[in-house]
Amino acid sequence: MAERAAETSSGGPAPSRIVAIANQKGGVGKTTTAINLSTGLAAIGKRVLIVDLDPQGNASTGLGIARAARRPGSYELLLNAASLAEAVRPSDVPNLSVVPSSNDLSGAEVELVERPRRQACLRDCLTRTASPYDYVFVDCPPSLNLLTVNALVAADWVLVPLQCEFFALEGLSQLLRTVERVRAAHNPRLQVQGIVLTMFDGRNKLSDQVAADVRGHLGDKVFDTVIPRNVRVSEAPSHGQPALIYDSRCSGSQAYMRLAGEMLRRERAQAA
Repeated sequence: MAERAAETSSGGPAPSRIVAIANQKGGVGKTTTAINLSTGLAAIGKRVLIVDLDPQGNASTGLGIARAARRPGSYELLLNAASLAEAVRPSDVPNLSVVPSSNDLSGAEVELVERPRRQACLRDCLTRTASPYDYVFVDCPPSLNLLTVNALVAADWVLVPLQCEFFALEGLSQLLRTVERVRAAHNPRLQVQGIVLTMFDGRNKLSDQVAADVRGHLGDKVFDTVIPRNVRVSEAPSHGQPALIYDSRCSGSQAYMRLAGEMLRRERAQAA
């Protein structure tokens, strides 16, 4: 972070902060967090890119990118069949763009295995030219496969959405071990930026207990902001919109705006 601060103070443009949003469990609010945190940062003037690295393409759908308009996308980008500029699509959210995912991405892992620097393909694509973005969020697939490793090798930070359910901590230790291995072997700057508690139900004592357990285990790695379970947030993707556009006043949207603010405060504290 000190290096980034030095580059900014010297008058040159600061490089993008690349954030991998990862959890090998599905249904934890990973894509919802990618879309709405990005929208929250875009709403306050940050230039943001989402790289949809999940073959399911949910981030692309949630930002209204039609399936017929998803090529070239992240598949072509990874395999050097398209440049970053060619793969980017604007969204309806000002300051927010996306590299969409198509069904082809499901076969990318097999094709990458034989390539040199197969773990660093995404990093090479994102750093080949100067970036116009303040933040690049990589929405990872719900598994610790080669696509996720590519995201971790490219990233400065890892953000982990964690659902407030009984087995919340199950599998988290495996993800954290993978982060440590990637840091040691490929990316020494990689840090866990934080854990975001999602799908919190204030009417349920279990949610309170899970939140307390996670904070007890991980301390200040857990964001103060908690994302509540919210119907409007769940409805938004079917309309091809972030929840912050679909219903900016709902509790979920307001929570994601608070999370964006907390993320910026953490960044400033780390840079100090």
